[in-house]
Amino acid sequence: MTRIKVAIAEDDFRVADIHEKFLTKFNEIDVVGKSLNGDQTLQILTDKTPDLLILDVYMPDMLGSDLLPIIRDRFPRVSIIMITAATDKVFLEKALSYGVENYLIKPVNRERFDEVILEYIKKHSLLTSQQNVDQNYVDLLFGNKRIEKVGRGTGLPKGIDEITLGKVKNALLINNQGLSAEEVGKEIGASRITARRYLEYLSSIKEVKAEVVYGIVGRPERKYYPV
Repeated sequence: MTRIKVAIAEDDFRVADIHEKFLTKFNEIDVVGKSLNGDQTLQILTDKTPDLLILDVYMPDMLGSDLLPIIRDRFPRVSIIMITAATDKVFLEKALSYGVENYLIKPVNRERFDEVILEYIKKHSLLTSQQNVDQNYVDLLFGNKRIEKVGRGTGLPKGIDEITLGKVKNALLINNQGLSAEEVGKEIGASRITARRYLEYLSSIKEVKAEVVYGIVGRPERKYYPV
């Protein structure tokens, strides 16, 4: 999977640093720049061509919401997630009209932040995959078949993390040919042993199926497929 370039537009450098720290937890993401105002944001979009912009509303030179039409005109392919203290419906309506991916209200809940970023990673993975476009693909892209959330209160066994579990599911969903533990590990930036632990857990709860296949030299390999 191609790494996702993310830029952060936030006038409070402390908040920007927190968001960067949150983002660095995801192996699929590179933070390529941070800006403190509208002019710097446009410059980063020009110089770094990020895939995703984390955008605040209140900045010293202009409102982030007023940046939206400029961004859509000059950088139509960039995705935008707004993170702001603004609760006025005018801002929300404008965000929706310019195709903003999501809208988070400060103070941001870490669990919700991770959920939104994981959702974006899944969408980006689908869009950049070689998967044929059919109804299943479209349903996944638009969230009509959402990955079942495994919350803190649902009895996850020790050693199984919700975010990593979601990444493993995503990796399997965008590959039609099945993946080995080693291949899943490479996709999510984890070791083969870690990937196998998550895959075997998913197999035990019947969310994936496992099959033994034989390679060119006859060496058996366990492949996993989404159910």
